[in-house]
Amino acid sequence: MSKHGHRRRRKPRFSRRSKPGDLPGLLQPDPESPPPVVHVIAYGPDQLLEKRVTDCQQVRDLVGKAPVTWINVEGLGDANTIRSIGELFHLHPLALEDVVNTHQRPKAEPYQGSLFIVARMAELNDRLETEQISLFLGQNFVVTFLEDPGDAFDTVRQHLRHSQGRIRSSNAGYLAYALLDAVVDGYFPVVEEYGERLDEIEDEVVSRPSRATIAWAHQVKRDLRGLRRAVWPLREAINALSRDQSEFIDAETRVYLRDCYDHTVQIIDIVETYRELDADLTDLYLSSLSNRLNEVMKVLTIIATIFMPLSFIASIYGMNFNPQASPYNMPELNWRYGYPFALGLMLVTAVGMYWFFRYKRWVGPDSLERQEREARRGLRADAEDQDKTTAAAQHNGSVPAKPN
Repeated sequence: MSKHGHRRRRKPRFSRRSKPGDLPGLLQPDPESPPPVVHVIAYGPDQLLEKRVTDCQQVRDLVGKAPVTWINVEGLGDANTIRSIGELFHLHPLALEDVVNTHQRPKAEPYQGSLFIVARMAELNDRLETEQISLFLGQNFVVTFLEDPGDAFDTVRQHLRHSQGRIRSSNAGYLAYALLDAVVDGYFPVVEEYGERLDEIEDEVVSRPSRATIAWAHQVKRDLRGLRRAVWPLREAINALSRDQSEFIDAETRVYLRDCYDHTVQIIDIVETYRELDADLTDLYLSSLSNRLNEVMKVLTIIATIFMPLSFIASIYGMNFNPQASPYNMPELNWRYGYPFALGLMLVTAVGMYWFFRYKRWVGPDSLERQEREARRGLRADAEDQDKTTAAAQHNGSVPAKPN
């Protein structure tokens, strides 16, 4: 279950409701989207007004009551509400069209009178789910649109209510940074959970690999790919905000955005590391299956090898020779102990071959240890070859020597 007490509906990978050739700026919300719920927080250094409103006229009455106004819209099911808020703050129709078409990649686009920012908020239930967050930054306002109720902005609201930090004394640009920082920080618990899942998959692959294990690994791989698609363009968008000059973001806020950019770089590094680890686990799973098959084939081969001389002995004693015609025609057939002798010969042959295999360490507990020793010996040989290659390159001057 999600942290908001409900499970989000699964979004399709790509869903665009505008038909080819439709007029630009056309608002066509998803019919399954929940109706919008509008929250307004107007604040300044010495005041804070927080209210849930039911119509845009109430929003209009609250705008301008304080230095900064934050309008948060949860739900995109009503085009009239979105259009009315857009008209109130003079938001561009093309940007509003991107708000309702929630397949947008994270980006930052300047428009006249506002700055449009798209980010994706990640949440992990059984599968990774991402939600588009559309943010409009103006001179003294911030407008955020979310697909569903519930967001990652609770810490920002607490800072506003208790006047923690410098958020109450800063402009709207700092509020936009705080919201983006909350979205980025929400990725860290997600990637930590994937790290724990990969550890569990590794234990399963090593101890008891199965089809369910490899299916789990493929699911994590798909989720990590989706996480990368969400964070990678977000990094570029935040980098552009921290680097480019803007009338809505001052120099001091750009310093904080650089820290937010650094967090996105850390997340991308972790995601790439986990993707490589997941690929290695898949290779380890295939290697484990191959080793298990080799062990089974080895046991079957040893059994077949032991029975080969036994079959040879039995085939000799099964030949139809008449011992009365010649003393050399299988005299054991008339011997009193011929049958016990044949069985004893088979038993001695089988036991002797088994002990010979044990002596060669082809079977038994020592065989696995021998394989591990040979593998470690091979790794040491590779390391020594690498050291010799590096030393030779350093001697020739192609590689700088390591400092002492």
